[in-house]
Amino acid sequence: MKRALEVINNLEKDGVITRYAIGGAMASIFYTEPISTFDLDIFIHFTPTSSGLISLVPLYEALAKRGYSGSGEHVDIEGIPVQFLPAYNALVEEALEKAVEVIYATVPTRVLRVEYLMAIALQTGRPKDKGRVEMLRVQASIDTSLLKDILKRYGFERVWKLWTR
Repeated sequence: MKRALEVINNLEKDGVITRYAIGGAMASIFYTEPISTFDLDIFIHFTPTSSGLISLVPLYEALAKRGYSGSGEHVDIEGIPVQFLPAYNALVEEALEKAVEVIYATVPTRVLRVEYLMAIALQTGRPKDKGRVEMLRVQASIDTSLLKDILKRYGFERVWKLWTR
Protein backbone atom coordinates (compact mmCIF):
# COMPACT_ATOMS: atom_id res chain seq x y z
CA MET A 1 0.00 0.00 0.00
CA LYS A 2 2.94 2.32 0.61
CA ARG A 3 3.80 2.54 -3.08
CA ALA A 4 0.14 3.03 -4.05
CA LEU A 5 -0.09 5.98 -1.65
CA GLU A 6 3.09 7.45 -3.11
CA VAL A 7 1.51 7.30 -6.58
CA ILE A 8 -1.69 8.91 -5.28
CA ASN A 9 0.33 11.65 -3.56
CA ASN A 10 2.10 12.32 -6.86
CA LEU A 11 -1.26 12.58 -8.64
CA GLU A 12 -2.26 15.22 -6.11
CA LYS A 13 1.09 17.02 -6.36
CA ASP A 14 0.81 17.07 -10.18
CA GLY A 15 -2.72 18.52 -9.99
CA VAL A 16 -4.40 15.47 -11.53
CA ILE A 17 -6.54 15.16 -8.42
CA THR A 18 -7.24 17.58 -5.62
CA ARG A 19 -7.62 16.76 -1.95
CA TYR A 20 -8.09 13.06 -1.28
CA ALA A 21 -8.54 10.84 1.76
CA ILE A 22 -8.71 7.12 2.45
CA GLY A 23 -12.20 5.90 3.30
CA GLY A 24 -14.08 2.63 3.57
CA ALA A 25 -12.77 -0.49 5.25
CA MET A 26 -9.13 0.44 4.71
CA ALA A 27 -9.66 3.65 6.70
CA SER A 28 -10.91 1.52 9.60
CA ILE A 29 -7.48 -0.05 10.04
CA PHE A 30 -6.18 3.31 11.21
CA TYR A 31 -8.59 3.10 14.17
CA THR A 32 -9.09 -0.60 14.93
CA GLU A 33 -7.37 -3.94 14.80
CA PRO A 34 -6.44 -4.98 11.25
CA ILE A 35 -9.22 -6.40 9.09
CA SER A 36 -9.27 -8.08 5.72
CA THR A 37 -10.32 -5.84 2.87
CA PHE A 38 -10.11 -6.11 -0.90
CA ASP A 39 -9.38 -2.57 -2.00
CA LEU A 40 -8.27 0.93 -1.15
CA ASP A 41 -11.11 3.46 -1.38
CA ILE A 42 -9.87 6.96 -2.18
CA PHE A 43 -12.42 9.77 -1.88
CA ILE A 44 -11.63 12.79 -4.05
CA HIS A 45 -13.03 16.18 -4.92
CA PHE A 46 -13.64 16.02 -8.66
CA THR A 47 -14.20 19.19 -10.64
CA PRO A 48 -17.39 18.81 -12.67
CA THR A 49 -17.26 19.43 -16.41
CA SER A 50 -19.17 22.34 -17.94
CA SER A 51 -22.18 20.01 -18.26
CA GLY A 52 -22.06 19.29 -14.52
CA LEU A 53 -20.85 15.71 -14.95
CA ILE A 54 -17.81 14.29 -13.23
CA SER A 55 -15.20 12.82 -15.58
CA LEU A 56 -12.63 10.28 -14.49
CA VAL A 57 -10.95 10.41 -17.90
CA PRO A 58 -8.09 12.77 -16.88
CA LEU A 59 -7.36 10.62 -13.84
CA TYR A 60 -7.35 7.35 -15.81
CA GLU A 61 -5.21 8.93 -18.56
CA ALA A 62 -2.67 10.14 -15.98
CA LEU A 63 -2.58 6.69 -14.38
CA ALA A 64 -2.16 5.01 -17.78
CA LYS A 65 0.83 7.29 -18.51
CA ARG A 66 2.33 6.04 -15.25
CA GLY A 67 1.75 2.42 -16.30
CA TYR A 68 -1.41 1.66 -14.30
CA SER A 69 -4.59 0.38 -15.90
CA GLY A 70 -8.16 0.00 -14.81
CA SER A 71 -10.00 -3.24 -14.31
CA GLY A 72 -13.70 -2.80 -13.68
CA GLU A 73 -14.17 -0.17 -11.01
CA HIS A 74 -10.56 -0.39 -9.77
CA VAL A 75 -7.11 0.64 -10.90
CA ASP A 76 -4.31 -1.71 -9.96
CA ILE A 77 -1.55 0.44 -8.45
CA GLU A 78 1.45 -1.58 -7.39
CA GLY A 79 -0.72 -4.64 -6.71
CA ILE A 80 -3.37 -2.73 -4.74
CA PRO A 81 -6.84 -2.40 -6.26
CA VAL A 82 -7.69 1.29 -5.82
CA GLN A 83 -11.19 2.67 -6.27
CA PHE A 84 -11.41 6.43 -6.81
CA LEU A 85 -14.72 7.73 -5.53
CA PRO A 86 -16.14 11.23 -5.88
CA ALA A 87 -17.19 13.03 -2.74
CA TYR A 88 -20.79 12.34 -3.74
CA ASN A 89 -22.77 14.31 -1.15
CA ALA A 90 -22.46 16.93 1.59
CA LEU A 91 -21.51 14.39 4.28
CA VAL A 92 -18.66 12.93 2.24
CA GLU A 93 -17.53 16.42 1.15
CA GLU A 94 -17.34 17.46 4.80
CA ALA A 95 -15.60 14.21 5.75
CA LEU A 96 -13.01 14.81 3.06
CA GLU A 97 -12.41 18.39 4.22
CA LYS A 98 -12.01 17.25 7.85
CA ALA A 99 -9.80 14.23 7.05
CA VAL A 100 -6.78 13.84 9.28
CA GLU A 101 -3.15 13.74 8.20
CA VAL A 102 -1.40 10.48 9.05
CA ILE A 103 1.83 8.73 8.15
CA TYR A 104 1.61 5.24 6.68
CA ALA A 105 4.97 3.46 6.34
CA THR A 106 6.76 6.84 6.06
CA VAL A 107 4.25 8.14 3.48
CA PRO A 108 2.04 11.10 4.39
CA THR A 109 -1.60 10.56 3.58
CA ARG A 110 -5.06 11.49 4.82
CA VAL A 111 -7.77 9.31 6.28
CA LEU A 112 -11.39 10.11 7.03
CA ARG A 113 -12.01 10.71 10.74
CA VAL A 114 -13.62 7.79 12.54
CA GLU A 115 -16.76 9.82 13.32
CA TYR A 116 -17.31 10.43 9.59
CA LEU A 117 -16.58 6.80 8.74
CA MET A 118 -19.34 5.83 11.13
CA ALA A 119 -21.80 8.37 9.71
CA ILE A 120 -21.06 7.30 6.13
CA ALA A 121 -21.59 3.67 7.13
CA LEU A 122 -24.95 4.61 8.68
CA GLN A 123 -25.88 6.41 5.48
CA THR A 124 -24.84 3.49 3.27
CA GLY A 125 -26.76 1.06 5.47
CA ARG A 126 -25.44 -2.31 4.33
CA PRO A 127 -25.08 -5.19 6.82
CA LYS A 128 -21.29 -4.96 6.58
CA ASP A 129 -21.55 -1.24 7.39
CA LYS A 130 -23.48 -2.08 10.54
CA GLY A 131 -20.67 -4.43 11.53
CA ARG A 132 -18.09 -1.73 10.81
CA VAL A 133 -19.95 0.77 13.00
CA GLU A 134 -19.99 -1.72 15.86
CA MET A 135 -16.30 -2.51 15.44
CA LEU A 136 -15.39 1.19 15.39
CA ARG A 137 -17.67 1.92 18.33
CA VAL A 138 -15.95 -0.73 20.44
CA GLN A 139 -12.33 -0.32 19.33
CA ALA A 140 -11.80 3.28 18.20
CA SER A 141 -11.26 6.42 20.19
CA ILE A 142 -14.29 8.52 19.25
CA ASP A 143 -15.02 12.19 19.78
CA THR A 144 -18.60 11.64 20.96
CA SER A 145 -19.47 15.34 20.75
CA LEU A 146 -18.41 15.46 17.11
CA LEU A 147 -20.22 12.21 16.34
CA LYS A 148 -23.46 13.45 17.94
CA ASP A 149 -23.19 16.69 15.98
CA ILE A 150 -22.69 14.85 12.67
CA LEU A 151 -25.55 12.42 13.39
CA LYS A 152 -27.88 15.29 14.24
CA ARG A 153 -26.96 17.51 11.28
CA TYR A 154 -27.30 14.68 8.76
CA GLY A 155 -30.36 13.05 10.29
CA PHE A 156 -28.83 9.74 11.37
CA GLU A 157 -29.79 9.78 15.07
CA ARG A 158 -32.63 7.28 14.56
CA VAL A 159 -30.47 4.84 12.58
CA TRP A 160 -27.73 5.18 15.20
CA LYS A 161 -30.17 4.20 17.96
CA LEU A 162 -31.41 1.21 15.94
CA TRP A 163 -27.90 -0.01 15.15
CA THR A 164 -26.43 0.46 18.63
CA ARG A 165 -29.17 -0.87 20.94
